Amino acid sequence: MSFTPQRLLRAASLAVLLTAAPALGALAQDAAAPVDPTAVVATVGNETITEGDLGFAAEDMAQELSQMPPEERRAFLVRILIDMKVMSAAARDAGMDQTEIFAQRRDYLEERALRRAYFAEAIAASVTNEAIQAEYDAFVEQFEPVEEVRASHILVESQEEANSLKAELDGGADFATLAREHSIDPGAANGGDLGFFGRGMMVQPFEEAAFALDEGAISAPVQSQFGWHIIRLDEKRQSAPPAFEQVAPQIQNQLLMRTFTEKVDELMAGVEVTIEDADLKARFDAQEAAENAAAGQ
Repeated sequence: MSFTPQRLLRAASLAVLLTAAPALGALAQDAAAPVDPTAVVATVGNETITEGDLGFAAEDMAQELSQMPPEERRAFLVRILIDMKVMSAAARDAGMDQTEIFAQRRDYLEERALRRAYFAEAIAASVTNEAIQAEYDAFVEQFEPVEEVRASHILVESQEEANSLKAELDGGADFATLAREHSIDPGAANGGDLGFFGRGMMVQPFEEAAFALDEGAISAPVQSQFGWHIIRLDEKRQSAPPAFEQVAPQIQNQLLMRTFTEKVDELMAGVEVTIEDADLKARFDAQEAAENAAAGQ
């Protein structure tokens, strides 16, 4: 996919749009039933604050809400909206709503709101559960299993200690117990269990020794840059695709990014953009070049 100047920092643009979702979701979870956006929450003089107003405020205050306990969020937003009502009334009384800068700000806020509405209705709404499932099914169909092993190890600093421990194991000592007592690896508390891993995930000498073992076998001491390992192979298997629930959020984000990019590219087709300031244009072009390089374009 080709990059145009208008695609600069597209991912960052999408991230801004997505910031509203956690806050709105958090507010919805606080409610015991579906929320009526026209329901009055509070009255400030002759003005009302509605559930819809709380939702709009949540979009703007997403970062603050994410750091706040759920039970505190509605009260926080009500306080913000009360302040907004009394301060906006004071601004109108002072004629601030008649200035040119206010008109510019109002136009900006209107376009921001329309952008969010377009994203929600024309882009995000198309990333349905069915679309996510179809993307997952295609991934599973193309998935190629690879060999994985589950191993445990005991890591010590010297070959002499490793040989001594191997002799104890050959004599019937419990592997997990020796790992907890002697291994300097952080996983020693788990009896040295490393879980499942595939090729390319461990240092080469360790990997070669582990994959060469039969299930239940214990290796001779193996040296790596970390020290001396004694490895027990616990299980071999062929890898399987992750469960749908595990990868659904990642697939959803990928579909959102793809749909967002395609839609904005479509909207930008034939649109000419001119940046008047030469220094700003140079920085803009430099950012675009860096993004294109990172994307391999």
